[in-house]
Amino acid sequence: MMRVGDVLRQKDTRIITIRLRETVAIAVTLMNRENVHALVVKDVCRTDGNVVVGVFSERDVTRGAAAYGSAVLNLLVSHFVDRPLVSCSASDTANTVLQLMDEYQVRLLPVLEDHTLIGVISICDVIRHLVRVPVLRTRVVGAEFAGMTSDAGHHSG
Repeated sequence: MMRVGDVLRQKDTRIITIRLRETVAIAVTLMNRENVHALVVKDVCRTDGNVVVGVFSERDVTRGAAAYGSAVLNLLVSHFVDRPLVSCSASDTANTVLQLMDEYQVRLLPVLEDHTLIGVISICDVIRHLVRVPVLRTRVVGAEFAGMTSDAGHHSG
């Protein structure tokens, strides 16, 4: 069974973050410069230091542009971090991660251990890892083929 920690060991360990009080313009510039689709958002808490509070993504920029036009660039990232943080841990399975992503309609999860950011996992990371595992690939392709065969039988009868 694939775990989040397995995926993190195979990818770049660099995590791109942004502060809650930065502007969308700075976030867009950072995403463009780092060639990423989302940033982990942190805030400073006096008792805990840097705390992960959310994720800011291209989707936020798009929705902001639709609502505010070019003025979105002057808004703070905090304006878009308005839902509870959804995260996972290194011991979580791929199924758990996929269920969280589906339930909360997100494509990237911060990976936390004892409230400390240790990585990020995206839907692409999970897919990439699953494709590399030959046993899983065979099972998935076999299941899809079986599904196609049974679907074909249902349509012709």
